[in-house]
Amino acid sequence: MKLYHGSNVEIFEIDLKKCRPYKDFGQGFYLTTLPDQAAKMAKRVSRIHGGTPYTTVFNFDESALNHPEINTRIFKVPTKEWALFVINNRNRNFNNHSDPECNFDCKYDLIVGPIANDDLALLFRQFSNGLLGIETLVKKMKYKKLTNQYSFHTPKALLYLEKAGVLHD
Repeated sequence: MKLYHGSNVEIFEIDLKKCRPYKDFGQGFYLTTLPDQAAKMAKRVSRIHGGTPYTTVFNFDESALNHPEINTRIFKVPTKEWALFVINNRNRNFNNHSDPECNFDCKYDLIVGPIANDDLALLFRQFSNGLLGIETLVKKMKYKKLTNQYSFHTPKALLYLEKAGVLHD
């Protein structure tokens, strides 16, 4: 399977220490199956941080998803569990790192699921501030058009990625 990563630099080697924390699924290397989504991210990152938009293409060995030594978490659609997982990973004050509903400690090597876009971020803030209950949050999430992401959190998960090229945006 092809996966795409949008950035302001071409990716030659993945360094997990350079990945930003407090992302949807925790600190990790994020990719998508959608080249257009990666290209949009590359342009956005380049606008913010400078550089040139690059979409680096990777071949992903899908056997990782079922490999017994790779701890994988898959969210097929937005659910209450997915929303709480994303909220916890984005929360700089969440400190229960052993909680299965966060990935601060990289307990999950590989996570697949929807992207929490800006519309969802607003809903998450409303929920976190007590303005929405969990049932209302889940109900409102169903009407949002979401795209996917694959996040790699450990060196052993990265072994299932191989650089396949670059698309110039």
